[in-house]
Amino acid sequence: MSRPAVLEAMTALQEHARVLRGRRTLDLFAEDAGRFATFGVPLEDFLFDFSKHKVVRETLDLLIDLARASDLEARRAALFAGEEVNATEHRAAMHMALRDLSEKPLVIGGHDMRPAIAAEREKVYAFANAIRAGSLKGASGLAFTDVVNIGIGGSDLGPAMATRALSPFAAGSPRTHFVANVDGADIADTLAKLNPARTLFIVSSKTFTTQETMANAATARAFVVAALGEAAVARHFAAVSTRLDKVAEFGVDSSRVFGFWDWVGGRYSLWSSIGLALAIAVGPENFTQFLRGGQDIDDHFKTAPLDHNIPVLMGLLGVWHRNVEGRAAHAVIPYDQRLARFPAYLQQLDMESNGKSVARAGAPVEFATAPIIFGEPGTNGQHAFFQLLHQGTDVTPIDFLVAAEPIEADAHHHALLFSNCLAQSEAFMRGRTLEEAKAQLRKQGLAEAEVEALAPHKVFSGDRPSSTLLYRRLDPRTLGRLVALYEHKAFVQSVIWDINPFDQWGVELGKELAGRLAPIVESAGASTEGLDPSTAGLIAWRRG
Repeated sequence: MSRPAVLEAMTALQEHARVLRGRRTLDLFAEDAGRFATFGVPLEDFLFDFSKHKVVRETLDLLIDLARASDLEARRAALFAGEEVNATEHRAAMHMALRDLSEKPLVIGGHDMRPAIAAEREKVYAFANAIRAGSLKGASGLAFTDVVNIGIGGSDLGPAMATRALSPFAAGSPRTHFVANVDGADIADTLAKLNPARTLFIVSSKTFTTQETMANAATARAFVVAALGEAAVARHFAAVSTRLDKVAEFGVDSSRVFGFWDWVGGRYSLWSSIGLALAIAVGPENFTQFLRGGQDIDDHFKTAPLDHNIPVLMGLLGVWHRNVEGRAAHAVIPYDQRLARFPAYLQQLDMESNGKSVARAGAPVEFATAPIIFGEPGTNGQHAFFQLLHQGTDVTPIDFLVAAEPIEADAHHHALLFSNCLAQSEAFMRGRTLEEAKAQLRKQGLAEAEVEALAPHKVFSGDRPSSTLLYRRLDPRTLGRLVALYEHKAFVQSVIWDINPFDQWGVELGKELAGRLAPIVESAGASTEGLDPSTAGLIAWRRG
């Protein structure tokens, strides 16, 4: 569908970008002593600083024009009203309802869902408390010392990321493990460390048919049966699923089955019963604080003016870099080791949501969509791929995440960590000219010929944009804010690109083909007729 106002707004941004290209970000700071305050948005003990992007007030105004031309405010209202924003699957996308801790009605599909949401949450909390307290025991009468979450995608990435991020809040709880890969090494390495008599398995699959999850669940079941007998399955398994028939067939007791709704997409499901492993690890009070952090951002996203709205600004800056500056990747660098899985979590959140080439009405998209998301914790990334970020031929925007105060780390370590974060963001902006490189080398006493030869290799172009998300400390509420910020950022960008961020048809074809190929691979005598020559050749080579 043609969107003339959007195309006009994008053209205005492209013309504006040509004017800015002759200027440097450092010059913008020199011209505006208040730039940090102008291009930073505080939210209580949280700060989003985007002053190191080469943008000016006019840039923001033009980006806001683009947002309004795309009907962002109306689309946001439809999202929170529980309308069918996921048109291809005929569903609302109301994961926000799971973290809404107010008492007002939550109407979805004509029904007030608040009582059902509250009841399911309380069921999760009661189970989590019983496991943590040791009052709910295994078949041998022993309390559980280990909990294994078996899932994949949203049923794994979210709980695994959050449990690691909040590990300081898990003192005294059972050890938590996560198994996702159908590669048998994943489940084998996990089971090798466990006592079956003291292990609880949580099988997380909405349909209870996900190939990888059910293969791992079957292996875990055999592990329990071999050690404790068939009757022990009911005491050592819980399930997060809506398929009660399949769960019962597997042997899970109905009192240990937790559900969620079709308006909760997998990559948005951490807020639901999918977060059971997290609730066991950190306890219901901390899980509630995690929900509260998400609600903080929902309230901010709904009410803050667009030019002071953190997820809106994050989304629009992403559009600026992707569609105006032509940058195809985006790095997320948490200067927090416990956020090591956060970039991987965002890969699914962003790339599965917005990795689309078809607009909502079915026509090809007008603009390039989701960038490639990657990242690692600082300072590790500095010794891996930062070379490319600093001096490579492509410019990659970066999000730096860092806490003002550490949890379970001494002041010296954290000062080094924090200073490295700030130094990197400054280096990406400032760069180093050829003359500065020569002056540095001369100061080191190098001969002039060596200075001339070496200096070009020590030049940094600078003007490489970065945002900094600075928070007081990484606690459950802060983590909830971070997750919700990136959820809404992805939504904002989906509106600009006019795509549906809540379906994921791109994962289907490979799954279908894997289902067809599995019997051929498993049976040495199965015919490969009809397969493409490469696939048939690879199967033949494997057979020897």
